[in-house]
Amino acid sequence: MHPPPVLRRTLQGLALVLWLWLLGAAGPLRAQGIELASLQAVRGDGVLALEFATRVTLSRTVEDALQRGVPVYFVAQADLYRNRWYWRDERVARISRSWRLAYQPLTGNWRLGLGGLNQTYATQAEAVAALSRAANWKLADLSQLDPDSRYYVEFSFRLDTTQLPSPMQIGLGGQADWALSVERTLRVE
Repeated sequence: MHPPPVLRRTLQGLALVLWLWLLGAAGPLRAQGIELASLQAVRGDGVLALEFATRVTLSRTVEDALQRGVPVYFVAQADLYRNRWYWRDERVARISRSWRLAYQPLTGNWRLGLGGLNQTYATQAEAVAALSRAANWKLADLSQLDPDSRYYVEFSFRLDTTQLPSPMQIGLGGQADWALSVERTLRVE
């Protein structure tokens, strides 16, 4: 038995209104996360260097925290391993780099820090673009590498929530808005 046409149209109309309301309440959908655009291990000048480029799209929650003056930290880490058949692979080198991104509300500028160096940017997009890539990042001296062995790099780039202020770290474990990261393994040729 089918419902009368009037009731069917009313239910379809209510379903449409509910669907449109849910779309409006959720706001426009936006991709978030970190995408690795390129990753290369380059030999030259007696060193093995790493070059990478990422596309970083911050979630609304992270952007809100930045707008309120809370600094966020991004960390890139690379481990160089030598393949071994008889035991676990040997870690030959480990490098890490940490960026501090903060909004300065009084000046309206974005500040990006790497080690002891700080750079000021006019927009958030410029600051994020600056932290999302690196070139000629020394991984190891070529003299450390055995020409007869095979090597690979485990690379990760992530938003480091452990460096947020302590009250903000409570309850972040299950929130996808703060879980921005990418990992990749690269064979060294």
